[in-house]
Amino acid sequence: MADGLVETRKDGQAQGNQGGGAIRHNWTRAEAEALYDLPFADLMFRAQSIHRANFDPNHVETASLLSIKTGGCPEDCGYCSQSAHYDTGLKATKLMAQVDVVATAQRARDAGATRFCMAAAWRNPKDRDLDEVCGMVSAVKQLGMETCATLGMLTPAQAERLRDAGLDFYNHNIDTSPEFYDQIITTRTLQDRIDTLAHVREAGIKVCCGGIIGMGEEVDDRLGMLVLLANLPSHPESVPINLWNEVKGVPVNDTAERPDAIALARLVAVARILMPKSVVRLSAGRQYMSDELQALCFLAGANSIFIGDVLLTTKNPQTVRDANLLDRLGISSRLNRA
Repeated sequence: MADGLVETRKDGQAQGNQGGGAIRHNWTRAEAEALYDLPFADLMFRAQSIHRANFDPNHVETASLLSIKTGGCPEDCGYCSQSAHYDTGLKATKLMAQVDVVATAQRARDAGATRFCMAAAWRNPKDRDLDEVCGMVSAVKQLGMETCATLGMLTPAQAERLRDAGLDFYNHNIDTSPEFYDQIITTRTLQDRIDTLAHVREAGIKVCCGGIIGMGEEVDDRLGMLVLLANLPSHPESVPINLWNEVKGVPVNDTAERPDAIALARLVAVARILMPKSVVRLSAGRQYMSDELQALCFLAGANSIFIGDVLLTTKNPQTVRDANLLDRLGISSRLNRA
């Protein structure tokens, strides 16, 4: 096993020096590149072996995402329809009423979602706004769903308040590699994001953190993003991989180039190997993915999707299409009640 690949016993179970995938926090960029460059069959076998050792390979987690406060964000993220810096045609809204948020969560639960994520376009929440969000979190929790929020940067005290309200997960993406970061964002540093992740972790809330691909970055940037996540003190419990959605009026339009199908599957496989016990979610941009590509990504180790027709302000595959695909693949979820 000089090449470090997992061997398989006659009973089909993975063995060898990788086993279920060692939990490491000292991955190098060179190691990630070597994995990415493996012959495709070898990379997929290694990723699937690690996936099977840690998860049911025939189950996918389903989550739903709601924008509870849309647009008017003071950040200048060059990919985002909600930034006040760009004319994207999006009208800013006020924070939704709790009763409307809970009603949406209940519909999402009834449609098959097990986790409900609430997103607000803020740089950081004001305490009076956090009062309302905490009320939403507690009410959604009472529906029997896992709760997630993404509200921008948090102080330690704000993270603790969300924890006390019953928040299970906090999403705060790093977006891209350290080298590419300042080409898409100038109003918030990468360290700002890492600090918020630390506040969330210290408060006892699980971390949801990933990034966006297809914004003009190189493959090395995509791998650098995964290495940064894998080398955090604790791996994120959820790692969303977003394909950039086309948005009118934002700077990324000038550089965007979505990866081809094989490149995306390779990236998912590397994420699975680097973070063996993290849930890897196919997030934004699934409307650009064929059923066959999604199946390939599930084989590579992806095991979560967002359901519903809209993700914040961009399109998402319809729930019926998702249920049909999972049925055809023999994958269970709340969508098909398998």
